[in-house]
Amino acid sequence: MSVLGPGWTALFYLVAAVCFILALKGLSSPRTARRGNAIGAAGALVAVVTVFLSAKLENIPLIVAAIAVGSAVAVPVARRVQMTQMPQLVALFNGVGGGAAALVAVLELGHSEDPWVRLAVVFTMLVGAVSFAGSAVTVGKLQELISTRPLVFPGMPVVMGVVVLGAVAAGGIVVATGSTGWAVALMVLGLAAGLLLVLPVGGADVPIVISLLNAFTGLAVAASGIVLGNVLLLVAGTLVGASGTILTKVMASAMGRGVAGIMFGAFRGGSTAGSTEQSDRPVRSSSPEDVAVQLGYAQRVVIVPGYGLAVAQGQHTIAELAIALAARGVEVVFAIHPVAGRMPGHMNVLLAEANVPYEALKELEEANPEFPNTDVALIVGANDVVNPAAKSTPGAPIYGMPILEVAQAGQVVFLKRSMRPGFAGIENELLFDPKTTLLFGDAKDSLTRVLGAVKAL
Repeated sequence: MSVLGPGWTALFYLVAAVCFILALKGLSSPRTARRGNAIGAAGALVAVVTVFLSAKLENIPLIVAAIAVGSAVAVPVARRVQMTQMPQLVALFNGVGGGAAALVAVLELGHSEDPWVRLAVVFTMLVGAVSFAGSAVTVGKLQELISTRPLVFPGMPVVMGVVVLGAVAAGGIVVATGSTGWAVALMVLGLAAGLLLVLPVGGADVPIVISLLNAFTGLAVAASGIVLGNVLLLVAGTLVGASGTILTKVMASAMGRGVAGIMFGAFRGGSTAGSTEQSDRPVRSSSPEDVAVQLGYAQRVVIVPGYGLAVAQGQHTIAELAIALAARGVEVVFAIHPVAGRMPGHMNVLLAEANVPYEALKELEEANPEFPNTDVALIVGANDVVNPAAKSTPGAPIYGMPILEVAQAGQVVFLKRSMRPGFAGIENELLFDPKTTLLFGDAKDSLTRVLGAVKAL
């Protein structure tokens, strides 16, 4: 028996939908992201409770048990995950969402003979399966369980074409007959398509693929709303699909590349593969004391944080260093590249943890004009986002990507663990520039020693 009538159900669905929209608005800025996340969670709670009170549910104990098991797994994982592993967590949850939508669609296949509903079922199964398999591969690549380099084999485009054609044929049969056997075949083909779609992607392009698969999951969920006759699922899935699509385009633009080139570049021989070997060319290395002198007697310092800072958990130390330099009268700002780290906003969240004021964070367009007036550019655990090859080397995996113009600063200091190339796998010529010095070591350890030396000046 339903507790809520259609009118109240529609009202609470509207409240949940508004919460989702406000959540997206809040998540667009580091200042309001925490509030936006809370609003989104509240909207999800309203939606779940409304479903329980408005629908004639069967197997309630099994539903509650499934929710309990999922919560018992997801809550500790989300609380314990390191900031550096956040892209993997996003990809994992995204893939699970796509897989769940596909399974629900299979179960609903026998409940309607309407060809339009069956078409929505086919779309949900295919896109959800692609998202699930593709997300699993991205998690493996980011976690380095499988190679981060593009994985291709001879005839791969042909195999991909056969799989796509097979999926279209299987989908047509499912729409015409409602066959469960062909639906399972469609899901298998969808899983194969997801693997073949993401395996050739490598290097710095993986975060963009995560965003694209997130959009796929949103579209699958929206289609499942049609299958289940649930308006809120349709609205929420559309919001996720639209926002994921916009984010994918913004990230691709930030890297100066097209989405099609990222997804199918390896098929055409323009892969993002790069070397993983360390260069043995001579560089000018420095000591923590020398770096402290460069920083302590500068008038303006721009810090460029990267993934290496996140791995070392050096955000609090670098915040202390900025405070120590400011106490000496040095102007210190942080230059944030749109794809610094492994996902948009990664560095903003990391520095916010260390209470670095938002006013000190400069986006790429704001930071670049200031580099000619900067005495020292301090790059901590970043590489590709300052690599001049993006402007000077046609054919380089990152060619065309806007970079932070740190080479225009008076002096450049890199804090690096080794001479290993960045995620894109290409050498950075700036490391060998006469005005560049390098301090090797773990980012947090190096920053601690530089901080001590600055305080001793």
